[in-house]
Amino acid sequence: MKVRVAINGFGTIGKRVADAVSLQKDMEVVGVTKTKPDFEAKLAIKRGYKLYAAIPERAEVFEKAGLPIEGTIEDLLDKADVVVDCSPGKVGAENKAKYYEKKGIKAIFQGGEKSNVAEVSFNALANYDLARGKQFVRVVSCNTTGLVRLIYLIKENFGVKKVRAVMIRRVVDPKEDKKGLVNGIAPNPVAVPSHHGPDVQTVLPDVNIVTTAFKVPTTLMHVHSIMIELEGDAKADDVVDVLEKEPRIMLVSEEDGFTSTAKIIEFARELRLRYDLFENIVWRDSIAVVDGELYVTQAIHQEAIVVPENVDAIRAMLELADKEESMKITNETLQIGKLGI
Repeated sequence: MKVRVAINGFGTIGKRVADAVSLQKDMEVVGVTKTKPDFEAKLAIKRGYKLYAAIPERAEVFEKAGLPIEGTIEDLLDKADVVVDCSPGKVGAENKAKYYEKKGIKAIFQGGEKSNVAEVSFNALANYDLARGKQFVRVVSCNTTGLVRLIYLIKENFGVKKVRAVMIRRVVDPKEDKKGLVNGIAPNPVAVPSHHGPDVQTVLPDVNIVTTAFKVPTTLMHVHSIMIELEGDAKADDVVDVLEKEPRIMLVSEEDGFTSTAKIIEFARELRLRYDLFENIVWRDSIAVVDGELYVTQAIHQEAIVVPENVDAIRAMLELADKEESMKITNETLQIGKLGI
């Protein structure tokens, strides 16, 4: 019997999670929600997803727009075993108190929520087992997901004394046309550290990490410049060997034409739906070890990188598979690790 999954919020992350869940043999999407009858709501119906009103009081708005819905979020939750909350930041916490706790349903939240919304902050590679059987799990943000994957692999293979990382962040997602920088670079925040370091520590509590972040006028991807003081001896080739073995890391090089995030996205456009990149994109050329300190530059597709983590979180919470099996299934269904050249 398949696990019945509800998607609360069919937007940037929600539509991607819905499509990913639909590819899993042990899961099915029983419905998705929207707050208004816009083009994404119509797209959900066109794709065969049952549509529900995220805000019960707005159900009549869908009816007036001539868009059929199956009911409200409360009706949807009655049909589900787990809900993936993909609503805007802070709304997930409101939904928890308003719906999920009352229904006694398992729920997955996204990185825009504070860590105390859930029992576990989750990354499949780093702490899958901590989410087993839990009711509330938070998949950490796109930047934190990218950081945790890389740091976990380095920590497990070479040991980590200290991490310093600079996040060069896209200002908004591509569809957000109401906000964003046009001509400027904004420290975000101005103070040190940014929230990314403490967020990493919700998954890897013993890692000494300090982060800073800047917003720049691009919508494509984030870029991280990471410096890791190693405990053990390592050469750049040793690090490359470790990263090459992990499907959720993709190595690219300047020699192949990957000179910017624009080129990475252009490559993905040829191979993936919506040019989604679920992997950390690490420049092979950037990997260097100098005086015991590792230097790495990576790019993170903010719209897609957390999608496989949501799928794995469902399996952990419902105890459907162990870490290795779940990640293998997710990787295969989403073709993760298949794009490297």
